[in-house]
Amino acid sequence: MSENLTEAEIIERLEAGLQRMPKLRREIFLAIRLDDLSYGEIAERTGLSTKQVERQFARSMVTLLEAFDGRPPVPWWRRLLRRFAGKLRR
Repeated sequence: MSENLTEAEIIERLEAGLQRMPKLRREIFLAIRLDDLSYGEIAERTGLSTKQVERQFARSMVTLLEAFDGRPPVPWWRRLLRRFAGKLRR
């Protein structure tokens, strides 16, 4: 985030990023950040594995980073292609 954003702009982008997330992912993000729950506690409440909770939280962070950069979300298949292209160049 190279630009200097006002507090209102930060909140606006955060809200936009949160709204872009699927409901479960948003709930996991808020449970970790606002309710200070552990991955294990969330896994028990949602019926997901701890790894699935970790993965959903990581994806929520990517969504928020994209919202703050002002870029549209990158489709999963495009991210996968970039990963493979990087490995082929090595």
